[in-house]
Amino acid sequence: MTLLKIARMGHPVLVRRADDIPDPTAREIRNLVENMVETMIDAQGVGLAAPQVHVSKRVIIFSSPEGRSDADSPKTDFSPLTALINPVIEILSEEQDLGWEGCLSIPGLSGAVPRYRHIRYKGFAPDGKAIDREATGFHARVVQHECDHLDGILYTMRMPDLSMLAFTDELRRHNLSGDGESDGDDDGDDGDDDGDDSEFE
Repeated sequence: MTLLKIARMGHPVLVRRADDIPDPTAREIRNLVENMVETMIDAQGVGLAAPQVHVSKRVIIFSSPEGRSDADSPKTDFSPLTALINPVIEILSEEQDLGWEGCLSIPGLSGAVPRYRHIRYKGFAPDGKAIDREATGFHARVVQHECDHLDGILYTMRMPDLSMLAFTDELRRHNLSGDGESDGDDDGDDGDDDGDDSEFE
């Protein structure tokens, strides 16, 4: 497996619609997913989209481990490490929460972004099996964040108030974003503007 170079904001690959994948089981896609997983883990992220590694294809990886939410949170808050090819999102509730997000393509910054609380997503695994899940909480947030990348949307484009865009170390220093930036492994509440500030991708 290979560590891949992460594209940063300003690169054209991050602002175009990624291409559909005709065959989710193709060897090149399996290799891409394996390399994306290694790259995400090395960067201590919780999600990564193919355009972020300079590959304009509709594939994302993500996880929402149980340690990020309360013990009594619904099962839909959690997800194992998942590779999702040609994802489609359905909004199940119009309710939104404002939460802190970071991005490996925008290093050092965090912003407060509104996301839908409850979604369903569908797509395919690298073995060709269909995936169909509901997601809430952080799980829903990270899937929406990563799928945005496939349509050329960065989280800053979703922000209603750019005064809530800040250097993450400053947020940590002044305790304004929960636990501060983590590059992917800090916890945070996903419900309000003191929510999770992890680097999704």
